[in-house]
Amino acid sequence: MNEVTYKALLFDFDGTLLDTNELIIESYLHILGDKFPGKYDRDSVIPFLGPSLQETCEAIDPTQTDSLILSYREWNLEHHDQMVAPFDGVVETLHKLKNDGYKLAIVSTKRREMIARGLQLMGCQSLFDTIVGLEDVSRTKPDPEPILLALEHLNVSKEDALMIGDNFHDIVGGQNAGVDTAGVAWSIKGEDFLSTYNPTYMLHHINDLLSIKKGQLL
Repeated sequence: MNEVTYKALLFDFDGTLLDTNELIIESYLHILGDKFPGKYDRDSVIPFLGPSLQETCEAIDPTQTDSLILSYREWNLEHHDQMVAPFDGVVETLHKLKNDGYKLAIVSTKRREMIARGLQLMGCQSLFDTIVGLEDVSRTKPDPEPILLALEHLNVSKEDALMIGDNFHDIVGGQNAGVDTAGVAWSIKGEDFLSTYNPTYMLHHINDLLSIKKGQLL
């Protein structure tokens, strides 16, 4: 068994570290209920979790993209702090990983401002060596650009990094960037869904990362 550990752990944010699922769902239901009464329900907006807000709103109605984004951001910001919380064990595990010497990064389709807000709520704002947000790239996951940028900031090779996330954008993005990947079984889209994209590992709790070894199946 290979006992070599990774040097860097790259995390998606929403749905991976911070449970924003209900906030995102309710944000979409609110704005879409106003603009498209009766057309969208909970099941129909769950696929919107993962892609960038711009991508999703363009797909919904390209003629209303800007107004949809504005309405979404207004409602989301107003309700953010009351509707989000870290997933079980995330805060403690991140502190342990940092103490163990891992370089930590966030690679997200979210704006840096909102990532910072979530990290402050978690008390984890000092743990990450770099953050790659929406405004830092021209192409979002699953394009490899954000992940490759994070690796450049960390000065870590592809072979020494692991991309962790709750959606196919994270898994396919990691694969496109040439890094190993880990899906999280607590994804709102389900472990079976993520498994179809063949991540290197499937995490069933965030603390699985404390003992992860390259080549060792979880």
